[in-house]
Amino acid sequence: MYSILLIIIYIAFISLGLPDSVLGSAWPSMQPDLAVPVSYAGGISLIIAGGTIISSLFSNYLIHKLGTGKVTAISVAMTAAALFGFSISGSYWQLCLWGIPYGLGAGSVDAALNNFVALHYKAKHMSWLHCFWGIGATAGPYIMGFVLTRGFNWTMGYRTISILQIVLTAILIFTLPLWKEKKDGREEDKQHPLSLPQVIKLPGAKGVLIGFFCYCSVEATAGLWASSYMVLNRGISTETAAKWAALFYLGITLGRLVCGFVTMKVNDKNMIRIGQSLMALGILFLLLPFGNGLAFGGLILIGLGCAPVYPSLIHATPDTFGAEVSQSVIGVQMASAYVGTTFMPPLFGMLSEVLGIGFYPVYIAAFLVLMVVMLEGVNRIKIQT
Repeated sequence: MYSILLIIIYIAFISLGLPDSVLGSAWPSMQPDLAVPVSYAGGISLIIAGGTIISSLFSNYLIHKLGTGKVTAISVAMTAAALFGFSISGSYWQLCLWGIPYGLGAGSVDAALNNFVALHYKAKHMSWLHCFWGIGATAGPYIMGFVLTRGFNWTMGYRTISILQIVLTAILIFTLPLWKEKKDGREEDKQHPLSLPQVIKLPGAKGVLIGFFCYCSVEATAGLWASSYMVLNRGISTETAAKWAALFYLGITLGRLVCGFVTMKVNDKNMIRIGQSLMALGILFLLLPFGNGLAFGGLILIGLGCAPVYPSLIHATPDTFGAEVSQSVIGVQMASAYVGTTFMPPLFGMLSEVLGIGFYPVYIAAFLVLMVVMLEGVNRIKIQT
């Protein structure tokens, strides 16, 4: 039964990644139809991110009341409804309205599934879980591109993805009894929901939350601005730079596939250190003036370095803080991560106007150094008793 449930969880994480990168790929087609400035995509993105942060913070209470299975089914249903809403929207304000359930659904399912896997499965499954998210994030733009190249409107692309989400919702509802199975005595009904102030007061919590914030700041900034850095600072063509930037995300996805096997021999703490070391080496490659080939290698290394950090941080949470409070901690961790993802890449964009795009590797390095300091500080204290 647990093997079947794990497959369902993997599929759910593909569905979580499916819509995450669709807006960016669809916006060039959406913007003329909506007759709004190009920058307005940021408004929709902020609404979705805001809903995700809020639902992450309150996910522990919902999961305590309803259980992981029901929260996952409800969250995916909300996302499916929101995507269908996008497919029937003809104006910008309608997209903003549908962005609310979109964000609220995404945050809850993310926190719920991450905690469930951290409690009931081994580290390899956490790495593979996030690898499947990468598959979904890669497939989303592909589906939208396939629809557009066949002469259909962007609304059909959103409708196609919403149908996939509706099918998954039906599967989740049908398999709800599987979520009642327990393993290793770490039961969901033993969870004790904590408020945000209570989570922050836990020993080591501040360091871990800052670590999550810094990691997502590195990943999101590196991915968003990679092409611009290569074009404006390295003089590479836009077509080549776009391909190199795509390889950054491919490095994360394939890296997490490989990390699933490595975790069988290496614990979470050392997986994080390996990832941080690879990121540092990649940033060094970007800083060294030895040609574009080395810079290309640097981007790949940063992506590979990102691969083990996030899954390992989440998987370590029950052992670090205790299984009884892990859902509360993971919910706040997700919120902290989304804050970094949402606000730090735009901040770099503003700073680059003053300091230049060449500041890119230095900006990433600053967050990496802070992440290492915070997480090593947590490692030096025995948190769970």
